[in-house]
Amino acid sequence: MLTQTSPGTTRDALAGLIPVSIITGFLGSGKTTLLNRLLKRPEMNRVAVIVNELGEIGIDNDLVEVSSEQMMLLNNGCLCCVLRGDLQETLRDLFIKRRNGEIIDFDRVVIETTGLADPAPVMQTLITDALLLEQYRLDCVVTLVDAVNAPGQLVQFTEPVKQVALADRLVVTKSDLVTEKQLAALTARLREINPRAPVKIALNGEVELSFLVDVGLRRANARLEEVERWLGAGEDDEHGHAHRHDATVQTFVLRFDQPLPWEAFTQCLEVLTALRGPDLLRVKGLVNVAGKTGPLVVQGVQHLFHPPLELTAWPGTDRTTRLVFVTRGIPRETVADLFKAIGAVTAGRPA
Repeated sequence: MLTQTSPGTTRDALAGLIPVSIITGFLGSGKTTLLNRLLKRPEMNRVAVIVNELGEIGIDNDLVEVSSEQMMLLNNGCLCCVLRGDLQETLRDLFIKRRNGEIIDFDRVVIETTGLADPAPVMQTLITDALLLEQYRLDCVVTLVDAVNAPGQLVQFTEPVKQVALADRLVVTKSDLVTEKQLAALTARLREINPRAPVKIALNGEVELSFLVDVGLRRANARLEEVERWLGAGEDDEHGHAHRHDATVQTFVLRFDQPLPWEAFTQCLEVLTALRGPDLLRVKGLVNVAGKTGPLVVQGVQHLFHPPLELTAWPGTDRTTRLVFVTRGIPRETVADLFKAIGAVTAGRPA
């Protein structure tokens, strides 16, 4: 059962939490190149970078000032940490060392996954671990896509499809090695898989920093543009259904004009996760719960959900419930019918 979290009267539940960005992408997509470019920027001089030892570890030698078996201090002020064990332990260890003054006072974490990694478990770690929830927040998932090899990879392998589907931001690399027609076809393919994630073309491994950071909600009194940036802008907003869909992965939005009883909403999610948890790739949105002043922020990855957080107020005049679903083999109609059926059952119960 999802447990509601209300905004504190003296402390914003989101303010002060360290944002975590996940950089993922299939083998050879250029994750380390992008990371090196980012670390050279003055605005990124207090970042803790976590890389998996099985990944493409290639932090520029020019950036390395001091190194140890597991951590290396970069001369721009950043810290690089090699993940050899459990991600939860690594994040906890980093925070404890930061609090004790043993390492830099980092204000952001970037996790680089391996090329074959499923980003879902990393996301689940951040949204479900009780200790980490008090210190960190998931900011965004950035997926890099190799313009040369991605068309074949998206057909042959399941990992890159899921990496694209779970992304908040998509970055296409090696665009100079393909024709404009090939690039347009790849961009169209990415939008079929994930129509709500903005796509940027990296030039020489460079992408505007504003495209990659501060995507997630940073405070409980979020502004409208911050919520829209987090939810993403897809072509399905007008009518509440997807105009495009992939053979295996679908992205769609459900809208509800009337406030939802919390019991009915949680029962719908519990039924979905119990029956199709592995195929419920990602859910995020704002829920208008009966009796609440502000909306509840909901986000989950497969069968695990972040404790819902109540915003202090609605960030605009639109008070409809908006839920973004990324599913594998679960059509929109199935989810919509479930909400309708459970809503009808709970509405018939005595108060």
